[in-house]
Amino acid sequence: MKNITILCPLIFVLFNVIFPARAAEVHALTATSHSMGKDMDVVVITPEGYSKTTNYPVMYLLHGYGGNQNDWVKKVPEIKDYADLYNTIIVCPDGGHSSWYFDSPIDEKVRYETYISVELIGWVDSTFSTVASRDGRAITGLSMGGHGALYLAFRNQDVFGAAGSMSGGVDLRPFPLNWDIADQLGDYAEHPENWENNSVLNLVFKLTPDRLKIIFDCGTEDFFYEVNYHLHERLVERNIPHSFTIRPGAHNWDYWSNAIAYHCLFFHFFFTQSGDD
Repeated sequence: MKNITILCPLIFVLFNVIFPARAAEVHALTATSHSMGKDMDVVVITPEGYSKTTNYPVMYLLHGYGGNQNDWVKKVPEIKDYADLYNTIIVCPDGGHSSWYFDSPIDEKVRYETYISVELIGWVDSTFSTVASRDGRAITGLSMGGHGALYLAFRNQDVFGAAGSMSGGVDLRPFPLNWDIADQLGDYAEHPENWENNSVLNLVFKLTPDRLKIIFDCGTEDFFYEVNYHLHERLVERNIPHSFTIRPGAHNWDYWSNAIAYHCLFFHFFFTQSGDD
């Protein structure tokens, strides 16, 4: 039903050493968001030997608060190795400085749910050779992006077949003054319903067993540790299968550079078991 794992952060050290020279290609491109009326920067990584005659699964990889589309490829260049190893396209969109990946209920110019789950996916599927179905799509991210990945997947299960979160802010309510969340949802005291309705923890009711493959993790020294554990408990209560990993670590790139390896492997199993790899 569930998988709780306690892991050492060094398990992938030797694995990383034996990677061959990276052959994946990194593309700095622009996609249009009609809902927000602007062009959006996006980084797309295609695996070695990418060919239009092959359909590739796609992993969408979201950045955190204050970041941008370049964060992952700059901070964790190993993701290019994972694109090669698992023959997967990796897409890193620009999610804005503090969007939290919402369609904001108070600012009609902020439409990041529509952009990621509709416009960007349509653009990726028309520009690259992909498995253009939920069986060939996964999404994950760190911190704000961890919230965003589960938020988008829980609300768009017809779009994504697997989802993950690394150190995600999966319950926003304990943090009413942090990370500009109120810019998208309004002041907590004035608009509590926005915070209730848009926290991942309160979207678990949308899930049915085995519909969405879920992986998430958090370091024991992370300020988001408790809300992640509460999400695990909520999923257990509703009998939703998931993989929840606890490991030593804080809210930093040392942790995320280790965590992403597990997510890529988890999604690879999902893609191959779906029969579309």
